[in-house]
Amino acid sequence: MMVSIPIMDQPSNPPQDILLIDDFEEYKDGELPLRWKYLEEHGLVQVEPHHMRPDEEFFVVQEGGNKFLRAFTEGEAVHLSMANDEDFNWSLKSHPYLSWDWRANKLPEGASEDNPKRNDAGLGFYVTFDFKKGLFKRPISIKYTYSSSLDVGTVLKQGTLRVIVVSNGKNGYGDWEHIERNVWEDYRKAFGKNPPERPLSIRLWSDSDDTGQIGEGDFDNIKLAVSPR
Repeated sequence: MMVSIPIMDQPSNPPQDILLIDDFEEYKDGELPLRWKYLEEHGLVQVEPHHMRPDEEFFVVQEGGNKFLRAFTEGEAVHLSMANDEDFNWSLKSHPYLSWDWRANKLPEGASEDNPKRNDAGLGFYVTFDFKKGLFKRPISIKYTYSSSLDVGTVLKQGTLRVIVVSNGKNGYGDWEHIERNVWEDYRKAFGKNPPERPLSIRLWSDSDDTGQIGEGDFDNIKLAVSPR
């Protein structure tokens, strides 16, 4: 008699190798990306047109058959977020790699993330992991930046924030760059310990409020992965 022996080691629903957070293809040209949220004093809320202004805005752009998200600031700062477990599902143990494409069209002149008086980043990508306990809740985050002036590989400690420069405009800009980071390892190196398994949120960012200059750039193809691609 033949006996069937079940295989116990394989999950019934193995994780997908790549999880797409957003490629902005579902939106129309000029629209807000309505899957994203805006941070107000009481927390994240659905992004609405009144959150955007001519000097600080996000909007979808179609170019050559591709759609992406554009950020624009002029002496201001703009940001959009997604919350883990609400807007997407991310475990660092299964998907330690975060990747995206971005392109700087205009970086704030004279900006430098290591100077508190000129601390602007034309493009930034935050991952927030937790909040420091105490009188004030300080987010524990990594911010990946497209720097106007600092070298790629620069790491800055700013309280509970770690800034990692992954692109710069020192030799020009205007071309798409693909960024891929092992967030688990970045956290270990930056904070000296293992990260929480589930980050709290991600945030897209552009600011030029310290320099009073213009920052403009594009985001696309935000993904999570099991391994480097």
